[in-house]
Amino acid sequence: MAKEFTCDPRNFELTEEMKRSYEDDGYIMVKGFLDKEELENLRKTVEDTDLFTSKVYGISDGQGGKSRLTLWSHPGEDPTGMLARCHKVAGTAEKLLGGEVYHYHTKLMAKDPEGRGGKHIWHQDYGYWYKNGCLFPDMLSVFIPIDPCRKDNGCLQVIEGSHKCGRIDHELTAGQQQCDQERLQHIRDKLPHKFVEMDPGDALFFHCNLLHCSDTNRSATKRWVLIPCYNKASNNPVKIHHHPCYTKLNMVPDAAIRECRNYTDMSGKEFMNPATDRTTDVTAKKTPA
Repeated sequence: MAKEFTCDPRNFELTEEMKRSYEDDGYIMVKGFLDKEELENLRKTVEDTDLFTSKVYGISDGQGGKSRLTLWSHPGEDPTGMLARCHKVAGTAEKLLGGEVYHYHTKLMAKDPEGRGGKHIWHQDYGYWYKNGCLFPDMLSVFIPIDPCRKDNGCLQVIEGSHKCGRIDHELTAGQQQCDQERLQHIRDKLPHKFVEMDPGDALFFHCNLLHCSDTNRSATKRWVLIPCYNKASNNPVKIHHHPCYTKLNMVPDAAIRECRNYTDMSGKEFMNPATDRTTDVTAKKTPA
C-alpha cells in the first residue's frame, strides 16, 4: 500500500512531511481531499450530462482493451474547471514545483467495467511530455477518483522513488507510449512497487517522472478519474503542440468547487482532437510484432 496522509478538505495545508514524501517517493497520497459536496458537484458535471462522454476517445493497450479518455486544454468555468483552478490543487502544485504554474490539461479517464476498460502500460508522463518541447521535468499531475479505485478495477500502480531515475526512453507501443522495458525491470528490482487503492475524493499528487501504470478493469462497475496536470510557467514549451503553451491560470477559492452551478457551458475548454496528438495512436489495434 502507498503511504497516506489525511486532511481537512476545507482547510487543506501542504505540510513539510508531505513535501518530503513528494521529494523522496515521487508522490503524495491525501485521503479525503474533497468533501462530499465537492465530489457530488463534480459528478453532476461529468456523470449527469453527456458533455464529457461525447468527447471520449479510446487508445489501444495492445491486448484487446482500450484506455478511454476525454482531454481538455483549459480549465473552463464548470466545476471541473474550479477544481483545476482552486488553491488546494493548483496552489499546491505551485508549492511543490517552486513557482508559478499553468494548466497543461485535464483528463477524464474512463475505464469501462467487465474487461472493456483497458490498461495503461508502464510509462512516465514526462516520457512523452518531453517530446512536446518541455525542457525540464517541472510538471506534475493530480489523480482524483470519482469512483473507488481498487486492484480489481485497475487502480493506479507506481514504482516508489522512480522519479529519481530521470527520464527514461519511451516508444509508441500499440496506441500508447511505453517506457524502455529492460530499464523498467532493473528499476523494479531495486524499488518498491505499490498499488494505489483510493476512494472517491482522495488525491494523489505525483511527479512527472514517476513510473506508473494501471490494469484492466475486470470489476462490474466503472472506474472514472479526473487528472489535472500542471507545467511550471518558466518551463514554457519550446514548440507549439497539442497541449497549451503558457496561459495565465486565474486561481479561485476552494469553495468554488462546491458552489459552481455551471454544469453545461463548456466554452473555452478546448476539448482534444486525438488526431492532433503525435504521442499516441488512436488507430492502433494491437502491439506491433
